[in-house]
Amino acid sequence: MLINVGRLLMLCIWVFLLFNIIHPFPKPMKYFLDVAMVFMFFMHGLQVMLLKATQGKDQNKIGGWLQLRIFLFGVFELLAWQKKQPPLPTRK
Repeated sequence: MLINVGRLLMLCIWVFLLFNIIHPFPKPMKYFLDVAMVFMFFMHGLQVMLLKATQGKDQNKIGGWLQLRIFLFGVFELLAWQKKQPPLPTRK
């Protein structure tokens, strides 16, 4: 439930930041939102790259649709994806 609220919140943030590109806000706010857009783009891209790098060769590769969802929703999508993964076997 809270993951879906987080996804909705993240989608609203993306729309707000993209709206600043189409119709810029006044000067001080515009610069802040431009920096926030670059930061979000970089951080969400880094999340996708790190997830792809941690996938072993024997594991299933993540698809393009999942990569896009991780890029859009960030940590909320990673948490949802992690819940769907089978638990790792423990060593004794």
